[in-house]
Amino acid sequence: MKLLVDSGSTKADWIAIDDNGKVLFTTQTLGLNPEVLDKEEIINRLEDKFDISHNKDKATHLFFYGAGCGTDRMKNFLTEVFSDYFSQAKVVVHEDTYAAVYATTPKDEQAIVCILGTGSNCSYFDGSILHQKVQSLGYIAMDDCSGNRFGRHLLRGYYFNKMPKEMAVEFEEEYNLDADFVKNNLYKEPNPNAYLARFAKFLIKHKDTDFCKKYIYAEMEDFVENYIKQFDNHNSVAVHFVGSIAFYLKDELTEVLSKHNIKIGNVLRRPIDGLIAYHILNK
Repeated sequence: MKLLVDSGSTKADWIAIDDNGKVLFTTQTLGLNPEVLDKEEIINRLEDKFDISHNKDKATHLFFYGAGCGTDRMKNFLTEVFSDYFSQAKVVVHEDTYAAVYATTPKDEQAIVCILGTGSNCSYFDGSILHQKVQSLGYIAMDDCSGNRFGRHLLRGYYFNKMPKEMAVEFEEEYNLDADFVKNNLYKEPNPNAYLARFAKFLIKHKDTDFCKKYIYAEMEDFVENYIKQFDNHNSVAVHFVGSIAFYLKDELTEVLSKHNIKIGNVLRRPIDGLIAYHILNK
């Protein structure tokens, strides 16, 4: 049994397949970002799902694609955690961009592949190898155009009294905005980046308002300038996207890229289905 996992900071999609590619089960855990979680919390999140805990000794392979796995230190940490937990499995850990590449990019084709979800990322795929020019410093310093960045903008707009009054009333009805509750989630609970990203749903709902448009377009411009334009061939290859922010703001994204003469390629909400096809072809 092979386990394929696509993990962001907010959630992780799991699919178990047999050697012929038949789906045995699918499930979902909370995100497993090693940058913000320790071993105990990761194990707790695995144990919380019966399908995973009940089948952990049946897994022969674990292919994990995750946010926060861009450094050897984090890859090695997760490999050790998973190897202990899935004791019979060969464990392979890749950063989440590889899942995006395998799901969006035809075999041997060159492309720039981006992730816009809870966090953000951008890489160039030359047809066989992934190249990055920006080493992520995480959600506090980077993550342009991500869910957590939009959440930060909304909270600041609300607390600085910049949010339109009618929108602020709706914001209060939809979320617990008590200052102590917000600060507890930001500074004491696991996954503060995922907490911030929860607010992005509200921004997408109100994306046609002037208040939200200014954040959307400003963040997209920053992402183009700081990430995509790192690669000299950004005007000659397709730029693919994976993630809920890209998926739900595709029209705005297309508009911004067009302004910079950048060709938008495939835009997927999540790459997990594409991973099944990839691993069947490359078993």
